Amino acid sequence: MEKKLYYLLPFRCVVFLLVFVLGAMMVDKQVDAISHWWSVVASVVNVVTILLLVFVARKQGSNYWELINYEKGKTTAKQVIVMSVVILIVGMIGMYLAGYVCYGVIPYAAPMMIAPIPLWLAIANVFVLPITTAFAEDGLYLGCGVNQIKNKFLAIVVPALFFALQHSFIPVLFDARYVVYRFLSFLPLTLILCWVYYKKRNPVPIMVGHAIIDVATVMQILATSSVPGLYETMCGMG
Repeated sequence: MEKKLYYLLPFRCVVFLLVFVLGAMMVDKQVDAISHWWSVVASVVNVVTILLLVFVARKQGSNYWELINYEKGKTTAKQVIVMSVVILIVGMIGMYLAGYVCYGVIPYAAPMMIAPIPLWLAIANVFVLPITTAFAEDGLYLGCGVNQIKNKFLAIVVPALFFALQHSFIPVLFDARYVVYRFLSFLPLTLILCWVYYKKRNPVPIMVGHAIIDVATVMQILATSSVPGLYETMCGMG
C-alpha cells in the first residue's frame, strides 16, 4: 500500500527556517543580516527538495514525472501562454494588495528581495533559481499535496496554505508584519494554482508560468548586483 506523501508539505517551511537561523549562528550575525542570500539559499533548498521528491517517488515504485502527473503531448502553447499571464497578473496583484494591507504602500516590495549578491552567483541564479523552483515547489505542493489528498476542498486549500507559507521564511525575518505580508502576497496565487491543477492535472503550464515570474525577480537581483548604487536608488523610489 502506497504511503501518502502530503506529510512532506511542511518540509520547505522547516528547512528554510533552520537554514537561516543556523546560518546566522554560524557566521555570528543576526538573521536579517544574511537575508540578501535568500535566492542562493532557495536554489540549494530547491535541489534538495527535487532529490527528496525523486527519492520518495522511487520508494513507491514510481518516478518524479508520475508524481506530478506529467503526460507528454498534453500541453498546448495556448495553455502555457494563458497560465503564464494569469500567474503574472495574480502574482503582482497579490503582492500589491498585501503590501497595501501590511504597509500601506502600493507598490511595496521587501527591499532584501532584490539586494545585491556576488555577481557570478547572480548570473548563475538567473538560470538555476527559476527552473529549480518550478520543479521543487510545484512537485511538492501539487504532486504530494493536490494529487494525494482525496477531499476536494482540502486538496486545494491545504497545499495552497503551505505553498504560500513557505514564502514567509524566504528569507527568515523575525517580524510578524513581514511574515503576514509574504504569506498574503502569495496566497491568492497558490490557491489558483492548486485549483487549476486539481481541475486539469497538467503541471506544465503552471511550471512554465511559475518559472517566468521568478525570472523577473532574479533579473532584478542581477541588475542590482551588476550596477553599483542601483540597489540604493531602487530602495529610495516611491
